[in-house]
Amino acid sequence: MGLRLTRRDFLRFIGPGSAYALWGGKVPPGGKTAMVVGNNILEAIEASDGARAEKLLAENVGRRMDPWQIHLSLFPVAQRVLNPPFINPHLPKMYSIYRELAPYLEKDRVADFVALEIREFARRAKMEKIPRTHPPVSSVSFTEIESSIRENDTAKAATLMAAFCDQKGGREFSRRLLLLGSGYLKNSLGHSLSCTAFILLEMLQRRDQDPWPAFSALANYFCRGRFQTTPDLQDSPPFSPEAVPESHLLRATSGRGFTNLHQTITGYAVARVRDFFTPVEENHLWRAWIDFLGDKKEEGVTLEGGGAGESEDYDRFYASFSAGKTKPLAASFRQKIGLDEGRRRIGRFLIQGLCDQYQGSYDPHFLTGLGSALWVLSRYWNNPPLVTQALIQYLDFFFSSRKS
Repeated sequence: MGLRLTRRDFLRFIGPGSAYALWGGKVPPGGKTAMVVGNNILEAIEASDGARAEKLLAENVGRRMDPWQIHLSLFPVAQRVLNPPFINPHLPKMYSIYRELAPYLEKDRVADFVALEIREFARRAKMEKIPRTHPPVSSVSFTEIESSIRENDTAKAATLMAAFCDQKGGREFSRRLLLLGSGYLKNSLGHSLSCTAFILLEMLQRRDQDPWPAFSALANYFCRGRFQTTPDLQDSPPFSPEAVPESHLLRATSGRGFTNLHQTITGYAVARVRDFFTPVEENHLWRAWIDFLGDKKEEGVTLEGGGAGESEDYDRFYASFSAGKTKPLAASFRQKIGLDEGRRRIGRFLIQGLCDQYQGSYDPHFLTGLGSALWVLSRYWNNPPLVTQALIQYLDFFFSSRKS
């Protein structure tokens, strides 16, 4: 079994008693506020001091601070983390998807997971803060937001977005911005919708936070991407949205590599925001996603052998995971797909494996891609070929990217 550097490095920061609190004891679900601690960690992240930020995390979780509360405190800085040379807000999207991944973990592993994101946020460049200006007193139309994007005026776009959201509500703002982004899936490899969707979902969830950093990230992205004209709705022929994903996800999850993984991630994003839309608008989003898939054909996956051992015991799983054995791992999951506890175990093992493999630098798609694969697992568990294909697509991407 390979050396788990990250966990051991993290343990060096703390004593035996703190180690018990982190990985043996029970961390209370809330308890002390993370505000002061979070501010200290935010300062370390802003200064790109990953070691200090991780040390602060370890020390405070060792004092029984809930690591998830510390994660929540990272909202302001997470929105500004960049991933050059790409313009896409990969890290804000990853931050949002953490909310979907964390429930798979045992409480004593959440600190590892938060340490990973803290290191990623700290090591990367941050977007310059956009000064907040006085909001317009008159009613703001969405057309004005589109015009500000055409003008490439990020500060104006952010101000108008914030005003529109305040005047019309978060759901209406989200609906309009996602429809705007839906016209640029091929240009942006799906990010104009997928990144936007998860940033908005987190922003709407976080009533405890000032949303300005999220408006700033969205305005910056839409201006740089030139996403400036809402497309006409594709409203015919209509179909049942419930039937759409499954019939096309077999195509989306076919194929390996960067582009194919993004097709699955984008479908995942559409599913997560579909409740914002009318039936005609939802039909349009799925049509846009199907167009993004192009003429790609479904590929079947054949698995031979593969016992259940890797999915029963974490050490056996980790040995196979460390060796990058995609198909044996996927084969070992087959008997677990149809069981609630089995699906939770698959998610838990994969997330723990990511944490234990981490050595200071990850592609954010390792987390966002995992989110999409686990969405397929949880939503379509009664279609084992689809689930297996999604897991293979993700594992192949992770293993091949890790080696390159």
